[in-house]
Amino acid sequence: MTTPSFDLGPDHLELKSWVHSFAADVIRPAAAEWDEREEFPWPVLEEAAKIGLYSLDFFATQSFDETGLGIPVTMEELFWGDAGIGLAIVGTALAAAGVSANGTPEQVGEWVPQMFGEPGALKLGAFCSSEPDAGSDVGAMRTRATYDEATDEWVINGTKTWATNGGLADVHVVTAVVDPDLRTRGQASFVVPPGTKGLSQGQKFHKHGIRASHTAEVVLDRVRVPGRCLLGGKEKLDARLARAREGTRAGGNASMATFERTRPAVGAQAVGIARAAYEVALDYARTREQFGRPIVENQAIAFALADMKTAIDSARLLVWRAAWMASQGKTFEAAEGSMSKLVAGETAVKVTGQAMQILGGNGFTREYPVERMARDAKIYTIFEGTSEIQRLVIARAISGNQIR
Repeated sequence: MTTPSFDLGPDHLELKSWVHSFAADVIRPAAAEWDEREEFPWPVLEEAAKIGLYSLDFFATQSFDETGLGIPVTMEELFWGDAGIGLAIVGTALAAAGVSANGTPEQVGEWVPQMFGEPGALKLGAFCSSEPDAGSDVGAMRTRATYDEATDEWVINGTKTWATNGGLADVHVVTAVVDPDLRTRGQASFVVPPGTKGLSQGQKFHKHGIRASHTAEVVLDRVRVPGRCLLGGKEKLDARLARAREGTRAGGNASMATFERTRPAVGAQAVGIARAAYEVALDYARTREQFGRPIVENQAIAFALADMKTAIDSARLLVWRAAWMASQGKTFEAAEGSMSKLVAGETAVKVTGQAMQILGGNGFTREYPVERMARDAKIYTIFEGTSEIQRLVIARAISGNQIR
């Protein structure tokens, strides 16, 4: 077992510097343009692929980091550059996590490489869980998967929403209900291979923030996938469903298994946005003069900056703790993963708002990046579990009661 440390070692410092340079030199100069265009930033993704930043090898290497810090360090630096472009670069990793969390080693080896491709022939993955009537309430999911024993195929029908890379992706990972009577315990995950008939993109969403990231509905109309596309395999699914019908513990929910693996990483993204806004505000406060002196010398401004820095460092420590615990196989007894995402998301919203306030009227214009950062930050109290859902998860964990 590794010992947690408050210092990054040489390897992590090198990683941090490398990703930071890409964020500063490539992402930031392109951020405003792609935010305004509200289009997927393929040229930036291509540059990331050329240096190995957008690749299966990179994400796999960081995922196997025994300290757990490789992914949080990467996320913070990318999203310090820009959240929309950052999410375009890492969105595929959520789909890959869905396969890794629920699939067999053979399935991971077959499908995850097809989500990344290579420079000049880029591929994307999409994780499709939320539905128009099933966001926080995953038990309300209506997408159905029915097994056709004659052909050894699963037939999937339904509509997914809020899917990052949805419809644009080559490989879609879709959660669906296989036994409606069991609600969340009757769900499973499937891979929909490239070019599968019946899968199409529905509405593309025009968003308040993270505009460079593609978000859309995914429509599944009599989509047929081979039996091998059921993540984990049918034998494992049948055994889990049998336990659920008997009332015994049946194992985790497919969507929740994915989100639990990714929440510290999402928290790190929020920390990156907050840090970026804080740095802009600090620089502005040092150089902006009113009444004959820099505004940072006013106690109200200085104290606000002190609170911002303290909150950012606190959120980062919670993220690092959760990431380390996950890497060590420790159980989140007090929902530490949810804690990290909750605090980091709330911090990003608060800090970006304070940054706008410090910049005054300038903070409300697109001449400065903090208004974009504030728009981007808000999603972190909403997606992959709202702040209210994170509090619910934490409350249930610490009380042992079924809080509603």
